[in-house]
Amino acid sequence: MIFVITNRFFHVNFIEMQSSLIFSMYQYINEIKKTEKRGGTFNMETAFNKPKFSWQEYFSDKKKGGHRYSTEEFLFKEAREKLFHLRGGRSLLDFGCGAGELLIYYVPNYERIVGADFSSSMLFEAEKKMWQQNYKNIDLILADDETIWEKLSLPFDRITATAVVQYLTPQQIDAFIRHASEYLNEDGKIVFFDIIDPRLYSLWKMGWFSQNFKLWKTLPKTGFGLLRQTSAILKNRPRDIIGDAYSPYFIEQIAIDNGFKMEYVKSMYYEYRYHAILSRN
Repeated sequence: MIFVITNRFFHVNFIEMQSSLIFSMYQYINEIKKTEKRGGTFNMETAFNKPKFSWQEYFSDKKKGGHRYSTEEFLFKEAREKLFHLRGGRSLLDFGCGAGELLIYYVPNYERIVGADFSSSMLFEAEKKMWQQNYKNIDLILADDETIWEKLSLPFDRITATAVVQYLTPQQIDAFIRHASEYLNEDGKIVFFDIIDPRLYSLWKMGWFSQNFKLWKTLPKTGFGLLRQTSAILKNRPRDIIGDAYSPYFIEQIAIDNGFKMEYVKSMYYEYRYHAILSRN
């Protein structure tokens, strides 16, 4: 069967896809030649024996969070949405606070607040923001999802994490909820903001939510996506640098297993994300 491609846009992108694939093959062959030149034997086990990818290393020098826009107006609106779902309380733990883009808006609403992140560069940016506002009711802690708990001394009314679940494994999510429940006051809540929904994320990547969506434009994007995933696997990196997606049902099951009920809320500013609000049964 012969397909005739008449659309210029598709034709150009198809050529670019072919070029990328040829370049990847060239790198692969070149690696074989270099290995043989050194007197070694190239094999697939050697090719895939790359250093283990680390999110901590990836974020070690980052200074901004992954918000859609970095303007004060947008961050203020996003923070207002999240404060609405947090619904009060007097103390808050913001795990994965990053550079403090949202944290700076949380602080005036709580008597005691702790921001935690495993990126020292991010925390430094958050510290500068708090210092500029002269906030005294906040502590910043360098910690990950395992070490944070040993650095806390008091429970909280709210424990939240924004766009963090995507960087955790199912086992880590389960452990986070279990440990968080031990530092949660009686009527407290755990709120996971902006979890990636795998159903909606796939559509978003295709451009489904765009006002100018055209189905035929998704074909080149799909091809490029496959090439990027293949390249990521060869480099021992995540298939998608944005992290992992989890369905609402999956998160709800983990919540139920830990004695919580879950409220599902769609994100207001990210079409492919949702919020999971956990409260004790």
